[in-house]
This record gives sequence, C-alpha cells and structure tokens, in this order.
Amino acid sequence: MKRLDENRLLVERQGSMRVDAVIYADDRIRLEDSAVDQLKDAASLPGVSQVLATPDIHHGYGVPIGSVVAMKEAVIPAAVGYDINCGMRVVTTPFKREEVDVDRVAESIARDVPLGEGRRNVRLSQDEFRVVLERGVRGLAEIDRGNARVWQVRRPEDEAEDIAHIEDFGSLPRDASAISARAMDRGHEQLATLGGGNHFIEVQVVERVENAKVAEAFHLFEGQICVMIHTGSRGFGHQVADEYMRTAKNKTVSQSPNPHLCFLPADSPEGQRYIGAMRAAANFAYTNRQMLTQFVRHNIRHLYGDAPMPIVYDVTHNMAKLETHGRRELWVHRKGATRAFPPERMKDTPFEEIGQPELIPGSMGTASYVLVGTSRAAESLFSVNHGAGRVMSRTAATGRGRGRRKKQRPAAISDKRFAETMRGIKLICADRRSVKEEAPDAYKDIDAVIEVVAAAGLAEVVARLRPLAVLKG
Repeated sequence: MKRLDENRLLVERQGSMRVDAVIYADDRIRLEDSAVDQLKDAASLPGVSQVLATPDIHHGYGVPIGSVVAMKEAVIPAAVGYDINCGMRVVTTPFKREEVDVDRVAESIARDVPLGEGRRNVRLSQDEFRVVLERGVRGLAEIDRGNARVWQVRRPEDEAEDIAHIEDFGSLPRDASAISARAMDRGHEQLATLGGGNHFIEVQVVERVENAKVAEAFHLFEGQICVMIHTGSRGFGHQVADEYMRTAKNKTVSQSPNPHLCFLPADSPEGQRYIGAMRAAANFAYTNRQMLTQFVRHNIRHLYGDAPMPIVYDVTHNMAKLETHGRRELWVHRKGATRAFPPERMKDTPFEEIGQPELIPGSMGTASYVLVGTSRAAESLFSVNHGAGRVMSRTAATGRGRGRRKKQRPAAISDKRFAETMRGIKLICADRRSVKEEAPDAYKDIDAVIEVVAAAGLAEVVARLRPLAVLKG
C-alpha cells in the first residue's frame, strides 16, 4: 500500500486486480490483512469499475464490512451481505435531558419491542406480508390489523411525514415473486422485532452541535433526547441473501476471485430475480424500522404527552443500487457503508438544499454522530462508513466458542472492564452471556473514524450524540 495523504491509502493494482483500491484511514486506524486481501479480491472481479473502503473496514464475508464496490453490469450478493438494508434511524423529541427519566423510557420501550434472535411479534398473512414486500412503508396503509399492538399505536399522520425522510421513501421497485417459500415463512412473523448481534435501540442525548444551521434543519439541539434505531431485514433478509449467494456461486464461481465472492450478470434472469428479492428485503427492513419507531413514539408520548417526534432520516448501509456517477451507470454495492449524497442529488426531498443526513453509531458505550453529505465526496461515490468497525471478533471478546465444538477460551474483555465502559448507561438486553460481543473495546475509536471522514471531505459533522440507555438483543 502507498499513502496518498494523511487520510488515504492506495492499494495499487497487482496480481489479478483489475483496478486500484483506496482505503480511507489515517495511522490510527487498524487494518486487518485479511480485510485488505478481501478488498483486493473485490478489485479482481470481472467488470469492476471502482473499489474503496471506509475507515470502519474489517473482515467480512466475501468483501470487507466497510467497503464500496462499483460494477458495470453485475450484482454481487456477498457485497450486499446477509442483513439486506440493515440501517439507521434517529427519532427526535422536543425534550431536554433533565426533563426525561431515561431508565423509565427504556424499560417502557422494551415491553413493546422483542429483543434478540428468533423473536416474533406481528403475524401477517401471506397476502399481507406480500404487501409489505412490494410496497414497503407505504403498504402499511393497506393493512388493517386493529387487534395488533403495533396497529393500535400507528399514526398515519406521522407515517406520511416519515416517508419523505426515509431513503428511497421507504419503498423500492420490487418483485415478491422472486422470494422463496422458506423466506416467506421465516419473515412473516418477524416484523416489529429488533434482532440480535449489533442491532440496538438507544436513548441518546445530543452532546454537541458542530453545525448549527444544519442541526436546526435536522430538528437537533444540544441537550436534546433522541432515539437511534439500528436493525435490518432479520431472518427474512438472511434467507434471501443465502439463497442468492448460492445461486451466484453456481453461476460464476469459475470467473470469481474466490468462491465467496461470486456475481450475477444484472440483466440475466438470476440477476434480475436477485435485484427484485433484494429490494423486497429492503422494503421489509424499512417497514420494520417504521414499526419500531411507532413503539418508541407511543411509549415516550404515553409518559410525557402528545409531542411532535419527527425523524432525522432513515439510511441504509447494506444495499446495491444502480446510480449514475460522472457519465457511468454503475451498480454501487455498499456493505457496511452508507450513501452520502450532496444537496444536488437530493432533489424533491426535504434535503435538496442541505444534503443527505448520515447516521453513524459508535458502540453501545461510545458516541454516535450525525453528518451531512457534501459535493466533495464524489471520489468515494458519495459513500461514508456505517459505524466504528470491529477490532475484535465476537468469540475473542466473550471467550465463548461458536460452531459445534464451542471451545471455551479466556475472554479478551473482562466483566470488570465491560462494566467500566458501560458505567452510567442503562443496559437492557436479551442475552447477558453474549452482550460483551458488542462491548466498546471490541470496536475502533469512533471519534478517530469520524475525524478521517471529515478530514477527507466525505461528509461534514453536524452533531455528536451520547448513549444514555441501550436496548440490545
């Protein structure tokens, strides 16, 4: 690798690589050799146009998490990942920190939101579930489940305003016919659930505003209580991804850099079916976050009155989208990376004079950030990181093995250290044994990561938020 400047590294074309790759990182950012090797593999794909990595880069499946891969005429299921349209949403409130009993709010939300893997909540019929997959958030108006808790707390007026503040307006062109019976069966009971792993709901306080004008447009002010939601397409998206990764492997393994990084020609029947299925999973995820938002609002309003609670934005970080960059039409895969469009690319949205909000969490004991897209980020295909990025595997953090053998080993993070890093933060979780997988020490320094993003000109910092309470799977 060659350092281009303080915030950029160049992985020059070598071996089977067809293009160079750029990594946004300064000397403080730890880079895994395996993640860099995966980036080189992505740069070796037939038809690849551009490859880059954001500062949260770490080893993933097929390509690193925190990577952007642009293809001319192909889609790569592994470069989207298993949790299709995993994303972030921030819900604002008019309340200041001293006006809210944070522990009470967190406990109230937890009574409505199932936490952890394999949980169920809203049970839809096959026809109702198909409406969600084909219409996304807009489809909720076509489903009437008055006896279900999430429909009892639904407010159409909130929903109408939210849609303008969701990437893709919460609904993508879709093809539910590309969804298998197994995926339908896994997904139709999983809406309005959080999931496990790194998914969370956090009650946060706006600790610092760095761009007052943009913060005001985003309904943010210092000392304000907000709620951040991070979840995706649950077992439904995982099933879709798994099936089409196997399809890609059967189709193009002989042309791919490794068997975990196979692609589908975008205009092939298999490619078209994957695109339709991916978009259906994205609609599931947008709807899931919308339902969780309804629960968050209901519980805060129940405690503190009927207050306005607009969202800042809902942004995805595991998707492939057909975008025009320069004069090129490219399939841009962002895996663990977030779109960061400038004002001129946000026409016909509330952000056409401001730029797209980016919502970037750290870890459950560290800060999160709100940023805004700028015109200077064209070099990254208008992309930024989606979080801090891991520096430690889940098994290393907890000492608990995975797989059949599940060999126990000393935990890299002691119980005492975990407690120290979570001091002053209310923690509600479904599985106390595995929660250390998401400990702050398992992640990079979010402040250092954001400094790279800002210094490289990929986005501008608007506000820094600090966690007060965390709900985890």
